[in-house]
Amino acid sequence: MPEEKNKHIIQTIKEYGKGLLGFIRRRVKNDADAEDILQDVWYQLSAVVNAEPIEQTGAWLYRVATNKIIDKNRKKTEELFDLNLSDDEDEGDGPDFRAILLTEGTTPETEYIRNLFWEQLFFALDELPEDQKQVFIWQELDGIPFGEIAKRTGENVQTLVSRKRYAVLHLRNRLKQLYEELMEY
Repeated sequence: MPEEKNKHIIQTIKEYGKGLLGFIRRRVKNDADAEDILQDVWYQLSAVVNAEPIEQTGAWLYRVATNKIIDKNRKKTEELFDLNLSDDEDEGDGPDFRAILLTEGTTPETEYIRNLFWEQLFFALDELPEDQKQVFIWQELDGIPFGEIAKRTGENVQTLVSRKRYAVLHLRNRLKQLYEELMEY
């Protein structure tokens, strides 16, 4: 019996493989994602075939592929908010938008969210004392290490770390509402 199921899976892959891969490729950003999704579809097929027969194989495959694409997009959207503005793991309780700053906008929604974030971030940064604002910008946005900032400013590294911490706490508080609204959306 298992040999018969294996033959069915192999036949299904031969029959639907190219068309299904093309279907997935048109709906994802790159070939690696398309191949990952296709592999997930085949894995799910093998699990279901062992449990129960599939009446309309083609429809089932395309439905599973569509669901996997949606799941992948949803996961990427969630990942946009998984990083912290601070490298300090202990303070990971606030919203995090770093991925929005680093990802390329591929959809109008992504562009809208990124523009909205930048607007709110700069409003919140303008509320900070200049020294906190500058340390945050240099360290987080420009990627300049604290040691180099200390050399530029003549300030103690601990003072700079403290200023950045206050800036991060303020930004988290100010951006929390935006984050919650986007997560509901």
